[in-house]
Amino acid sequence: MKTYHYGDTEQLSPHFRALEFQCKCSARHEFQLDEKLVELLEKLYTALDCTAINVSSGFRCLSHDKAVGGSGTGQHIHGKAADICCIGQDGQPIDSRQVCIAAQDVGFTGIARINATYTHVDVRDGKWYGDETKGSSFCIPCSDFREYFGTGKEAEPMQKGIDISYCQKKIDWSKVDAGFVIIRAGYGRYTSQKDSMFESHYAGAKKRGIPVGAYWYSYAKTPEEARREADACLDVLAGKQFEYPIYYDVEEKDQLALGKDKLSAIIRAFLERVEAAGYFVGLYGSYSSLTSLTDEDIRKYYAIWLAHWNVDKSPYSGAYGMWQYKVGAAPGVTGDCDLDYCYVDYPSRIKAKGLNGFGKQDDQPQKDPEPAVDSITVEMTVNGKKYTGTLKAT
Repeated sequence: MKTYHYGDTEQLSPHFRALEFQCKCSARHEFQLDEKLVELLEKLYTALDCTAINVSSGFRCLSHDKAVGGSGTGQHIHGKAADICCIGQDGQPIDSRQVCIAAQDVGFTGIARINATYTHVDVRDGKWYGDETKGSSFCIPCSDFREYFGTGKEAEPMQKGIDISYCQKKIDWSKVDAGFVIIRAGYGRYTSQKDSMFESHYAGAKKRGIPVGAYWYSYAKTPEEARREADACLDVLAGKQFEYPIYYDVEEKDQLALGKDKLSAIIRAFLERVEAAGYFVGLYGSYSSLTSLTDEDIRKYYAIWLAHWNVDKSPYSGAYGMWQYKVGAAPGVTGDCDLDYCYVDYPSRIKAKGLNGFGKQDDQPQKDPEPAVDSITVEMTVNGKKYTGTLKAT
């Protein structure tokens, strides 16, 4: 615990300064702050991929705490608490439910949803999880915010895999032990923009017997441009088989700046076009873009490949089949690459439906077998005379 003077601008961590936590009353008094609080706020910043965490209330003197409805004995008066609003990559507040889950994962011992966008966090000695939308002292009836908010807990991954592109030019496929490989097929609106390593990576994985999927990197600003990207992607994929989905990678800053409605229209245009061509398709996106910039119908209908690095658990509350969880080393790959978990048996689903270049055997017409023949009667006429005989199989 450290004591600071009013107006102290000391930089406490990469994203927080002392004055953010000073009492909001009119008195210019000293204030206390627990270093553990700042440490966990930094972890929360990373876990949620924030652009900012705004502290609306940090330390409170006794009179100010009572003035704003506090008990006068809470964690704020000890410098152990903060009421915060977390801002995502789109510049919008992150839902407090997501913040509560992430705060639980990084180690806050006191957490409460204040309203839709503000959350209370503290580093008390005990543990308390609350929901102030149901009363200032309401304690949630379980010990897990995922369960309380109905998001469920993450399943164990079925497979561990990698995703690669032109960045991974040297791969010893004899040493690769990944359960699957997702390969960048290309980018943009033209077939000529096929990834320079796509053919080599595809051949290497197939020869090794490793199931593969693919993704197409987008620069589209309109649905029409997205459809042109889809056509280019289809040209590159033609004649190949993929056991994993074909993903659309939308992450350029100027695309995200278009807002939820326009971005969702772009995503739909690509996915609908590729799906109609007989492919199992999905969307790749960050926690922030999926949560704030992607319509719910897209997230529910299509396969989701979540990108959220360096967290033990992602606070993303929607369903997802794959998780790109960090960049790191992988056997057989020179240099680092993206590492992934998969929770869905995509190969079985895709092959059963005859998608991604696999023919559906159930749809092939079955012919009745020809009857067995032991003998046949033959009639012929020679010089006006009819002859009849029997030919037998030998």
